[in-house]
Parts: sequence; C-alpha cells; structure tokens
Amino acid sequence: MKIINENLSDFEKHILIDKGTETPFSGEYESCFESGIYVCKNCGAKLYSSDSKFKSHCGWPSFDCEVAGAVRKERDKDGVRTEIVCEACGGHLGHIFYGEGFTPKNTRHCVNSASIKFVKE
Repeated sequence: MKIINENLSDFEKHILIDKGTETPFSGEYESCFESGIYVCKNCGAKLYSSDSKFKSHCGWPSFDCEVAGAVRKERDKDGVRTEIVCEACGGHLGHIFYGEGFTPKNTRHCVNSASIKFVKE
C-alpha cells in the first residue's frame, strides 16, 4: 500500500498498512448514524454509504454492503477470516463476516474507524 494521505497518524498507519485492529468500542464511528458517506482515510475513495450501516453491537462500525467495486476481499493471513481492503489503495479496513443474521443481506463488514473518514451529507 502506498501512503497517499501524508497526514495519517501513526495509529492510522498501523491500522491501514500494518493491518492492525482497534480496541472494541474505541473508534469514533462505532456509534455514528448520521447520513453521509464513509471514505478511505488514506486515498479518499468512497467505501460505504450510511444507508448500509447498522448496529451490530460488536464494537466496530458495521455495514452490510460496500459501494460497488470499492472493497476487495482477500483471505486473511490467519487462513480463516476474510480481510477487506480499499480497492483503490489497498489500505486495510477490517474483516467481513457472513451468516450472522444481523440484516437481510446476512453480511457484516467490520471496519476500523481509523481506516475511514465520515463525510456528512
């Protein structure tokens, strides 16, 4: 991944580049339910609409779908989970889970707040 946003904090770099994870319930967007769009904090690509965000009570922002073509799914290094990364820059966003029954789409994108930025409508 190439750093595009030179203003990323060390913690944001840890999440986006080193594939780190925030402590549950610590991210600024876990409880944000305003209307808008979530973009990649590194490159600004549109990733998620607030319409797809839902309360999962898992400790991280949760979305049941991404903006079409914005998120790439890859096998995580643990061999079990599926990692999600920004298609435009390759920044680590979090993981995707299926079959939990939270929404009719039965999908949960579990995203680190430090990897995204909210743009209010």
